[in-house]
Amino acid sequence: MKKFLKILLIVVFVALLGFSGKYLIDSNSKSPIVFTTEKAFKTSIEEKTVATGKVIPEDEVEIKPQVSGIIEKIYVEEGAPIKTGDLIAKVKVVPNEQSLNSARGRVKNADISLANAQQDFDRNKALFDKGVISTQDFQNVQLRFDQAKQEVNNARNDLQIIRQGSTGGAKAITNIRASVSGTVLEIPVEEGDQVIQSNNFNDGTTVATIADLGRMIFEGKVDEAEVNKLKIDMPLKVSLGAIRDKEFDAKLKFIAPKGSEEQGAVQFKIEGEVFLDDSYFIRAGYSANASIVLDTKNDVLAIKEALLQFDRETEKPYVEIQTGDQEFERRDVEIGLSDGINVEIVSGVTEEDDIKVWSKTEPVKKEEENKD
Repeated sequence: MKKFLKILLIVVFVALLGFSGKYLIDSNSKSPIVFTTEKAFKTSIEEKTVATGKVIPEDEVEIKPQVSGIIEKIYVEEGAPIKTGDLIAKVKVVPNEQSLNSARGRVKNADISLANAQQDFDRNKALFDKGVISTQDFQNVQLRFDQAKQEVNNARNDLQIIRQGSTGGAKAITNIRASVSGTVLEIPVEEGDQVIQSNNFNDGTTVATIADLGRMIFEGKVDEAEVNKLKIDMPLKVSLGAIRDKEFDAKLKFIAPKGSEEQGAVQFKIEGEVFLDDSYFIRAGYSANASIVLDTKNDVLAIKEALLQFDRETEKPYVEIQTGDQEFERRDVEIGLSDGINVEIVSGVTEEDDIKVWSKTEPVKKEEENKD
């Protein structure tokens, strides 16, 4: 009997020990996080892209001198309005020694040819007056004489242009005038600077830059993944870094046919016509962002994008649907448009489903020490 009781006590002890162990294991395996849920909802979603760039004048003209020389006087300031024909600066001509020497030699050669033609003309005129030569022969001699006089005139004019910049005045000074109306954006030269004329082999020195600030465009770049979604005349919303809480309407007018690689990504240049507000003064070169709506869907079923999870192997999206108290099952979903906050659900979820907010973290336990 004692032996039976002893065995019974051992069995009871082992059973209690097993139940206690199972309880402790179940308690420890239970997650301390209480997951909440959210439901799908109907909303409108716009897929947008943002192009970073700047606003610049639609037409910007560089004024360059027609002669080389030194800036003697500047008559305008940066930021000043200007009209076509207004005087910008005066250039004191400094002739090129090689060109000057060549022009002087041409004048001497023309004078020698004229002297020879003069003698030939005088001799033949005397013969013509005596009736020795025909009228045709005399006219040919007279033609050569007149051409020699014209060559002398041309050579002397060329020499004066090289010396003075023009044939009109006695002073070696030429005027630089505005070819368009607008605002003077920049004057990159100062009085006393040497300038080079514009020709077939040289762009020349820019004396002033003029633009119409009433006609501005947005110039930016978009990624190759989005350029095929753009179309000419698409509306833009342009925001400027210098003007807060204001968006300007714009219209896409140009998409570059060729991209350029920047930091490993291919970017395409775009331009948009900006519709200005007269109450704001827009300066050339303001940094700007253009928001472009690529696609829009209204009254579609959506969830917060943060509720989505992605399979590590297939990278396909899925969510977890609540089936009981803190019990969830995986459900694959098909998604559509996304605006970065909400994402369209094409299939896999209904408005009645409770979707797990999986991104919750465990609470941090703090140990408090009691001090006497």
